[in-house]
Amino acid sequence: MLFNMFHGKIHRATVTQANLNYMGSITIDQDLLDASGILPGERVQIVDNNNGSRIETYTIPGERGSGVICLNGAAARCVHVGDIVIIMGYALMTEEEAKTFVPKVIMLDENNKIMGDHGPEKEAEIG
Repeated sequence: MLFNMFHGKIHRATVTQANLNYMGSITIDQDLLDASGILPGERVQIVDNNNGSRIETYTIPGERGSGVICLNGAAARCVHVGDIVIIMGYALMTEEEAKTFVPKVIMLDENNKIMGDHGPEKEAEIG
């Protein structure tokens, strides 16, 4: 049996753009994708802390160092520039993998710069 487990998180990202006229997805600074372990093209869940909406889409890489977090297409209607979001990736794992896997969690400042990363021991504190 495979379990669908949380594997990577970008915590408290600030939405920098919302592009209704793009085909879909979320554009994320490639540095943030790398640090969180989330891959280009990966299905992610986005939770908007400002309005409570939950969106699923796929990632596309943005310019390195840009701090871009841009919701595209229909998802652009669910956020506003300046909203704080949490972006989470999930992976299928065997029970053995799931028991020992350590997710990557990065914390961002208001400019989408990495403040630090946290393992599972910090997860309860940051939510």
